[in-house]
Amino acid sequence: MSESTATTRLTESERRLVEVNGIDIIDEAERTARPRDLFWPWFAANVSVFGISWGAFVLGFGISFGQAVLVSVVGVVLSFLFCGIIAIAGKRGSAPTMVLSRAPFGVTGQKVPGVFSWLISMGWETFLAIMAVLATATVFQQLGWASGTPTKIIAMVVVAGLVIGASVAGYHTIMKLQSVLTWLTGAATIAYIAMTWDQIDLAAIQAIEPGSTSAVIGALVMLMTGFGLGWINIAADWSRYQRRDASGASIAFWNTLGGALAPTLLVIYGLMLVGSRPELEEGIANDPIGTLATILPNWFLLLFLLAAVLALVSGAVLGIYSSGLTLLSLGVNIPRPAAAGIDGTIMTLGAIWVVFFAQSFLGPFQSFLITLGVPIAVWAGILMADIAMRRRDYDERALFDPRGRYGNWNWTPIVLMIVGSVIGWGLVINLFADEAAWNNWQGYLLGPIGGKEGTWAWANLGVLVALGIGIFGWLIFGWRTVRRQEEGIVETREDRPDAVQR
Repeated sequence: MSESTATTRLTESERRLVEVNGIDIIDEAERTARPRDLFWPWFAANVSVFGISWGAFVLGFGISFGQAVLVSVVGVVLSFLFCGIIAIAGKRGSAPTMVLSRAPFGVTGQKVPGVFSWLISMGWETFLAIMAVLATATVFQQLGWASGTPTKIIAMVVVAGLVIGASVAGYHTIMKLQSVLTWLTGAATIAYIAMTWDQIDLAAIQAIEPGSTSAVIGALVMLMTGFGLGWINIAADWSRYQRRDASGASIAFWNTLGGALAPTLLVIYGLMLVGSRPELEEGIANDPIGTLATILPNWFLLLFLLAAVLALVSGAVLGIYSSGLTLLSLGVNIPRPAAAGIDGTIMTLGAIWVVFFAQSFLGPFQSFLITLGVPIAVWAGILMADIAMRRRDYDERALFDPRGRYGNWNWTPIVLMIVGSVIGWGLVINLFADEAAWNNWQGYLLGPIGGKEGTWAWANLGVLVALGIGIFGWLIFGWRTVRRQEEGIVETREDRPDAVQR
């Protein structure tokens, strides 16, 4: 069976039937993007001074500067490479990430990882909005202006309005917006480094003592979950407009370069800055961006604030646009603007609670991130393995048809997600037991390697184990399913059907 006959295309009338304002198959005429176009949204969303704050988080594991640089480069680049691999699926199927994930999981079975995807996207959007509001209050305080509740309310309204407005506008507007924001936020970030460079103390940096292997791995896992693995569930949303003849390797390269370039350099500078000024670490824990502003001259603060907020808005726009698509893929039959409105409302309510009522937000957020990072890691491993095994484009019609070649439920990847999550959660701990006591149930498999109080508990090995279970589990148990799908074999029973030739 040839490539052209193996993959069915939708007629114009069929496109209207399956279109749900965002998860529809992109028409061939609209697929004009080139791989290098992917650089702009990913770079703009990640060229934020917030990347500098991660230097404090990494050094918090008690490792040396050299160890921290190593894990920063490996963790950031590798995690965004995973995003680049999944972005290849967008070109092959012209649909959002969580729709393409129906190929291994089944049209309805995909809702299982879809729920986790929606939750982690909402978490990131809320986190970015919180940081933008807190940074505004801190900068206003530094300038001697009003920085209390009214200022925070106005900042909240402005941030929420920008994020929701841009995400409702859609793909083409966002792509243009990101290309502009890249230059503005990039220039402001370079200016910040230039103005604070004189505070770097090389002797103090070199004096930082090295940490244990478990601490190094813990920092690596945190960086992977905080960067690429935090974006991986939306990676194909921006590559579905790629030309069908675009190189998969080029898509992966530009996606990885755009996502990883700025964070890698910024985290390393953050290591140098916090290593030289250890007193910044405590402030960064509660206000990551605002604390960085405290060492700037007053005349630069407003420009710094504008660039910092726009960078955070840029990241939140990608998140809320994609979380809306995920909501639609879960079966919520509403227009995409309404989905953005729902997610925007939830984001705003979450940000209000943290800014005005919570005592600390970094701890609960990190705890939340690791918890959701485990099942998302299993899912990411499954989808990367699935992409590696496929040699043909996706059957676009079958992505929306429970009776098609992808079926309604595929229990193998679902079981892998359950097994990987149970094992993974048993090998991670809640690093913020006091601030997020609701999450202290994890780490139940750590006994043989020292228990919850042992040094390896802080490594959060469960994320890496979950990723491996997803990759190798689907390579071992899923290759026959992928081969049947690509040969056009349709499953005929809803749960575990017999295979018949289409």
